[in-house]
Amino acid sequence: MKSTILLGTRKGFIAYHFQNGQWKTENLSFEGVPVSIAYADPRNGTWWACLDHGHWGVKLHRSKDRGATWEEVAAPAYPEGAEVKDGQPATTRYIWSMAHGGKSFPSKIWAGTDPGGLFVSEDEGTSFQLVESLWNHPTRKEGWFGGGRDLPGIHSIIVDPRDENHIHIGISCAGVFETADGGKTWAVRNKGLRADFLPDPYAEMGHDPHILVAAPGDPDNLWQQNHCGIFRSVNGAQSWDDIGEPEGPARFGFAITVAEDNPDQAWVAPANSDMTRTAIKGALCICRTDDGGKTWREQRKGLPQENCFDIVYRHALASSGNGVAFGTTTGNFFFSPDKGESWQVINNYLPMVYSVQFVD
Repeated sequence: MKSTILLGTRKGFIAYHFQNGQWKTENLSFEGVPVSIAYADPRNGTWWACLDHGHWGVKLHRSKDRGATWEEVAAPAYPEGAEVKDGQPATTRYIWSMAHGGKSFPSKIWAGTDPGGLFVSEDEGTSFQLVESLWNHPTRKEGWFGGGRDLPGIHSIIVDPRDENHIHIGISCAGVFETADGGKTWAVRNKGLRADFLPDPYAEMGHDPHILVAAPGDPDNLWQQNHCGIFRSVNGAQSWDDIGEPEGPARFGFAITVAEDNPDQAWVAPANSDMTRTAIKGALCICRTDDGGKTWREQRKGLPQENCFDIVYRHALASSGNGVAFGTTTGNFFFSPDKGESWQVINNYLPMVYSVQFVD
């Protein structure tokens, strides 16, 4: 298990470090400022803080000394003349995802934003450029739209470690896109997904993957917690199967994580319907599958089972080795040392948690 956890929260960037059997706070930065994503680049250890400053707008900072000092860099910005729709200028409203470009491209970093633009940096994040090929995709202006946010956003970027020009992204609401040539061209990969809120639930466009992840040990195994269920692909997103429970809790939610050592093992954080977005029956549970989604098992030991309103946002559930951790919308932060069999409270008094990442 990696020994550090980064949190992006409603009121700052927080780092915990595991030492002598306990998680201790290592760093608090940007106190009072919403941090949409707290991200560490595993290639060089650089920490990134994506700020959603209420007064100053979107900001981006990086630290090369584990948060002791921070350097502000230019946040991704849309070029002059870019439009969300005809007559609606595009501006960066939120940074919703970051991913490094892989070992073959040591200076490359990707960033996903609201209103739906993917950006790439070729200089370690000093500057970012809009990926015009995706922005100009013929489906975007009429086929993409907002879900939980007013405008579409890119919340998931998966770079294939076997071929770092091969990338999947997840967009709410549009669906899954794939490039095999480093972003020059893009293909829609929504076959098998279902969007119950559309007139045609099986339409090519307009799906709502809340989060898209790949199994670290087998990148062709892709999973998504979708607005309309849990879906899995075993063929690199060429097609998707609904693996959620028709009647059980493993169905609606936002977050999903896959085990590092087993592409068939994954965790989700179920929530009540999209109408209420609360814990199911006032009780918090995590569900784990060990067989690729054929069956799900509820994991509740150590979690509150009454008077609970917590849900887990899309980036706020993570795993590393036997460790699983998640933060909630009401500021609770839980850790399991045994793959979810039991849970420990790390903190009950945090701000709303947006993102959780295990790092070295």
